[in-house]
Amino acid sequence: MKEEQKSARIDARPDGHVDTAEPGADAGELSQPKLGFVGWLRWIWRQLTSMRTALFLLLLLAVAAVPGSLVPQHTSDPNGVVQYQQSHPTLYPILDKLQVFDTYTSVWFSAIYLLLFISLVGCVVPRIKHHLEAMRAAPPRTPARLQRMAGFRVRVLQGATADGSSVDAGAARSAAVASAQKLLKASGYRTVVFENARDASVSAERGYLRETGNIVFHAALVGILVAVGVGGGFGYTGQRIVVDGQTFVNTLVNYDSFNPGRFVDTSSLKPYSLTLNGLDVSYVTNNVNAIGAPSDYTAHVTTTKDGETSKQTIKVNDPLGIGSTSVYLLGNGYAPVLTVRDPSGKVVFHEATPFPSQDENMTSQGVIKVPDGLKKQLGIIGLFYPTAKKQSTGALASTFPDTRNPVIDLSVYSGDLGLDKGVPVSVYTLDIDKLKEIAGPGVKTKGLELKPGETAQLPNGLGSVTFDGVKRFASLDIHHDPTQGWVLLFAILVLGGLLTSLFVPRRRLWVKAVTEADGSLRLEYAGLARGEDPRLADAVASFSDKHIARLTGRSTDSANDSTT
Repeated sequence: MKEEQKSARIDARPDGHVDTAEPGADAGELSQPKLGFVGWLRWIWRQLTSMRTALFLLLLLAVAAVPGSLVPQHTSDPNGVVQYQQSHPTLYPILDKLQVFDTYTSVWFSAIYLLLFISLVGCVVPRIKHHLEAMRAAPPRTPARLQRMAGFRVRVLQGATADGSSVDAGAARSAAVASAQKLLKASGYRTVVFENARDASVSAERGYLRETGNIVFHAALVGILVAVGVGGGFGYTGQRIVVDGQTFVNTLVNYDSFNPGRFVDTSSLKPYSLTLNGLDVSYVTNNVNAIGAPSDYTAHVTTTKDGETSKQTIKVNDPLGIGSTSVYLLGNGYAPVLTVRDPSGKVVFHEATPFPSQDENMTSQGVIKVPDGLKKQLGIIGLFYPTAKKQSTGALASTFPDTRNPVIDLSVYSGDLGLDKGVPVSVYTLDIDKLKEIAGPGVKTKGLELKPGETAQLPNGLGSVTFDGVKRFASLDIHHDPTQGWVLLFAILVLGGLLTSLFVPRRRLWVKAVTEADGSLRLEYAGLARGEDPRLADAVASFSDKHIARLTGRSTDSANDSTT
């Protein structure tokens, strides 16, 4: 008998079934079909477009963006990159090869960005198709055993309507189900009615907005990635230091540094001008733990665009919008005004030179280059102290960032400045290797120490230098991004889609009406949630109470009630 049963099982196996391993394989080794090239590609695609991979890439992108906030970037703070190179000569070449100073355009960041984009598109498109099909499909049939579902409860009506008259059993079932369907539709459920000889039921579901929100969330993430990519191609960022009284014109030659996108036409920037009228800076003076800390920056400017002139202000985190650009106030500093004259008194140099600050008390260092007008080219390295005070060592130091006792100390060099070779040279650095120091700490002639209005003679009869005063400068960042509005829209959609997917429950409710042998009407209620829904049982109970009250016109206490 056992042999016959075994033979029957073997005969029932599908064609092509192999009981034993392939020839040459070990007896205990399973033989599996090979994927092949196309199979491996399909497997890789499924792994890449899985939601788990998309979330991992999103986290990885956030981690990859961290270096961009830890070190200065060429696109936003080129002067900071130069300063970092001078402060960390050993570490800088390593980080530069790793493209850390160009984090957001680096190969590794772009690779993560593109993989995330492909993964999200591969996740979202099939889900949209599946979601549309599910929304068009009718709710599923009522399960045969509702007692297995959440919140199951039973109400029994003793074959009477609200006015107490007896009714036909089939009509009573239909009336009960029609009443439940009406209530469910009023609550936003999609419904379908099923009837047979013994019972009738209504199947209802709602909460498709939850999946819609989920899809909107992921689609908006794709939109943000696209918008940021397009903005990077058609946008640009530039920096400019503007001294009090100077004017900036939005043309390429007026930028100190300029970083255009791949598709930017630098010859057709929208024209406008901006004149710095003054810079108000306030410092903390009433807190002993933060004396000298800046409390507010305000740049007063005059803008001219399309022939219209207006006065505006720029503050930190409050940029000026003009000519499809946003002008940000990044920082400020001092620009000492020096005048250099030849031995006959003729002015050969006169301008305000920005000195970048070196510490929190605005001790500032700058370079002045005088290539023409004297017997020899001059290079001057200046240290400016807004509130100068002699230390015990005899050296100067600034004790407060505001100009309470301004002093400038000049070290003078003569020789070839290297400006005639056609090689770009930074205005903030001076190569002293080929220059001779003629005044400063390295020679007998001390550095020239001046206060506003004072004049000192240059060594070797080269002429004189006068410290005329101090102006402020503002460091401006000009940013053009044509997709800012789209990014904002997609960000709002991301937030809205996420909240919708978190707080809208996906539910199914069933109501079944069964005629009992004694003529009573048995009403069964149950629900099912997709995901966690701790309020599902309460929702079923509440609906059953409303339904019974509508059928009988009385409270639910008048109907027999049993729950499981």
